[in-house]
Amino acid sequence: MDRTDRRLLGRERESEQVHELLNRPGGPHLVLVRGERGVGRSAFLRAAGERLRAQGTTVLAVDCVPGDGDRPLLLALRLIMALEERRPHAECHRSATGAVTRALSALDQCDQAAMEALLCAAVSRRAPVTVLVDDVQHADPDSLAALSRIDAPGVRLVVSAAQHVASSAADMKADTFPTGHESAPRQGLNAEGVRGPGREGAASIIDQLAGVEGARMLVLPPLGPRDTTALVARWLQARADTVLAGQVRELTRGIPGAIEALLTGWTRRGVIRVADGHAFIPGRTTVPVLPDDDRFVTPLDRLGEPARAVAAALSILGPLGQPALQLTAAWTGLSTDAAYDGVRRLVEAGIIEELPGEDATTVRGWTFRLPLTAHTVRERLSPVDRSRLSAAAVELLWNDADSERAGSGISPAPVLLDETNALAYRADRVADAGSLVDRERAVAELTAAARQMRPGTDDGRALRWLRAARDLTEHADARDLVLQQYGTTAYLACDYTTGRAVGEALLRDPGPTLSDLDLQEAACLVVAATANQRDWATMGRLATAYWWDALPVPDLAKVTGQALALCHLSKWRQTADLLKKTKTVWNTSTRPRATPTIFSAMAELAMGRPEPYRHGLAMPDALELPPGKVYSLASGMFDDLLVGYDLNAADTLLETAGLTVHILPPLSQFLVNHLTGRWDQALESARRLLAHNEVQSTPVSDSSLLPARTAAILLAQGRVTSALQIVEDMRGPETCPPQCALHASEAEALMTLGDLDEAEKTLLSGLATAREHNQIYGTDELWALLAEVTAEAGRTAEALTCLEHLQGITARTGTDRTRLRHLLACARVLRHDAPDTARGNLREAVDLARSRNLPFEMATTLLAAAIAGAVPATLLHEAYDLFGMTGASLWRFHTRTALREAGVTTPGRKQATTENDRLLATLIAEQLTNRQIATVLRLNEDAVANRLTRLFARTGKRSRTELATAVLTGSL
Repeated sequence: MDRTDRRLLGRERESEQVHELLNRPGGPHLVLVRGERGVGRSAFLRAAGERLRAQGTTVLAVDCVPGDGDRPLLLALRLIMALEERRPHAECHRSATGAVTRALSALDQCDQAAMEALLCAAVSRRAPVTVLVDDVQHADPDSLAALSRIDAPGVRLVVSAAQHVASSAADMKADTFPTGHESAPRQGLNAEGVRGPGREGAASIIDQLAGVEGARMLVLPPLGPRDTTALVARWLQARADTVLAGQVRELTRGIPGAIEALLTGWTRRGVIRVADGHAFIPGRTTVPVLPDDDRFVTPLDRLGEPARAVAAALSILGPLGQPALQLTAAWTGLSTDAAYDGVRRLVEAGIIEELPGEDATTVRGWTFRLPLTAHTVRERLSPVDRSRLSAAAVELLWNDADSERAGSGISPAPVLLDETNALAYRADRVADAGSLVDRERAVAELTAAARQMRPGTDDGRALRWLRAARDLTEHADARDLVLQQYGTTAYLACDYTTGRAVGEALLRDPGPTLSDLDLQEAACLVVAATANQRDWATMGRLATAYWWDALPVPDLAKVTGQALALCHLSKWRQTADLLKKTKTVWNTSTRPRATPTIFSAMAELAMGRPEPYRHGLAMPDALELPPGKVYSLASGMFDDLLVGYDLNAADTLLETAGLTVHILPPLSQFLVNHLTGRWDQALESARRLLAHNEVQSTPVSDSSLLPARTAAILLAQGRVTSALQIVEDMRGPETCPPQCALHASEAEALMTLGDLDEAEKTLLSGLATAREHNQIYGTDELWALLAEVTAEAGRTAEALTCLEHLQGITARTGTDRTRLRHLLACARVLRHDAPDTARGNLREAVDLARSRNLPFEMATTLLAAAIAGAVPATLLHEAYDLFGMTGASLWRFHTRTALREAGVTTPGRKQATTENDRLLATLIAEQLTNRQIATVLRLNEDAVANRLTRLFARTGKRSRTELATAVLTGSL
């Protein structure tokens, strides 16, 4: 990646403004740059100085640090020394030495007038000069007063200072603060949160700097959402996905320094994952704690006590609003007045801020200016202190809630400051309080809160609540019920290690409250979690009766678990035999037989007998099953149908089950987006799932569906190398089940590169593995591609043999997708020997594709038919539009070629040129050679070289590396 871009994101307007001010004749001699801690004032000043130096302006930069304010006239002395130290010629050097000596004397004697005179003389001698002074809030007031009075020709002064928008109620007297829930009055303060006019100190002088006649002030605001996301992308050298970008914005509020601190913490822990040029973070990842020397932590530590104790309490109690003050006073042992004095000091330091009431004259409560700081302060508390503070919050919430339900005259329960996160706050506090509150009520609240959390949203929190509930449950019987919920939640949260461990614990020591159906579910949980971990060695043991016979569980759980393990290993014959032999064990009533029946039907489907599976699609027992069981069965069958691209049957299944796509697991939604041509949404979810191995539901008929379909999308976009890389990353060991979809995607990528030999090896390998497992379902793609490869190699007899196999599968399964593949493959094989038959097959294929209404499938069928002359060439426009809708840029390029060769006008010539450039740049970013690019685009190498030359000229890029960087960062 090219990392030379150093411009300040989100500061373009301010950068131009300050540059114009400093270069304008007669412009202001003083520019004050303000912004809150971490907003980027220092970087802004450095950038402004570099730009001035580049144009030949003399620039002098001085930084202030904490503690400078305790030394009167220190900043003035440092400026004089810096101004004088580089004066040319020996005589000037002697004069400079004398000036510095006099300045040191003025410092020792605290002679303000003498120091000011020396400073004015020093800057005048160096004029024209621009002086940059950073962090003047740390400077001594006397020096700042001297700076405010400098007004010499050719001298420009740029100073930066922290600005905290403090609450106007911070000046309230503690004795006016209420002891109940009534609102507190607000009284005015300035922006620094310091009292009254005529006050002394640096804050007062900084305000005076802003008020100097002719001075200008610039305020650097936090970054907006777009710039925040761009900064994350630059920092990680990868585009942030929506979840990561949203979490960064929420925790940092667009403060660049906080963004850097957050990403540094995550990077050091190695939790950020990058897939396909996009950065992701797992849903269960905790927020890092800022180190003690961080800029957002040291101001709090410098305040000392009691402000630090008050901040610690508010990190837990703050969302309660006004009652937090009384609870804080009680926990710290301070009086209400002293506690409020700590609040006032925190507001003045810019660590917390007030939240005004509805009438803007009262205070609702306090919140940390930076959520990342609040998290750090909270995590620095000891477990005991966190428990005690949380218990105080829980008791307040419970007491007020009980009073409200009882209808007493006591005031209603307090409204939390952040009502949208009220459920999470309350459950967090109950979990932290632990045994300090009523255990039974705590367990009930925690389990109820976890049930309300939708999978994929704050999974880590829900798991923490259930862990706390497990630890609080005193009776073993009740603990088993909590463990059931814990294991299921862990599985849905993609925490397969926890889900598997919980399931095994239930199976090895089942309590009397667990029914045979509960243990059947636990057995399925263990197998499903193991499959998603891709632990094929353990799966092999789970597929044996020996492993299950060692467990004290009923035969129903043993048979179901073993059958599911055999399905995941694609041992279809053994699955069918096991379920036939044990039918009296599981076929006793509706609920016990629901899952084994589907496994049996799936085995028959895989072996080419789809009738039992089609019967199961009607879900005849759905009304007698609980909603959760209907959901799990329907979502699994839904994925299996999409293995065969049968979206119509999948939609019918959802309607029968009373479900919608939006509540299905992420993999199901990905498959739907892929088939319906919404490839941007499909890739967004695929990247996240692949980055963290978070495939929440893997169809047992093909465990490689996600990477295979993702590779297919990338290949259609011209990203050949990326497609092959995904295949390589997700390829299982030789002992793993068949991966028909993955072999098909790999073969198509190799065919695109012209490597027919390797493509044939891949296809034969996939067919051999399927044959070993008695699997027919899913092999139609492999036979169709093998027919194309052998026909392209001139081995027509072998190609015809492949067509015979494909025709046999079509007759056995009767699926439209298989019939479509057979028609298209026949047309390609017979296009020379029997052109009329080939064209007839293509016309039938077009009619069949229209009935299926899958955009990419429809477009590829139209393209093949139009090129062969089976349908009018004008239908190429329809294919062209469909490829554009899906984003299949490589296929769109080939369609443009077909349009040109057919003598049909290509729509949008300017857009076509842009798309050609983008596709060529993408192939460069994929690290393909000119020869490989020529093969992919079906051009000769000279044509590729000419196109590349024109591309460099149009984009202004000088190398393939620069071009690749522009593609990867989205800045082409």
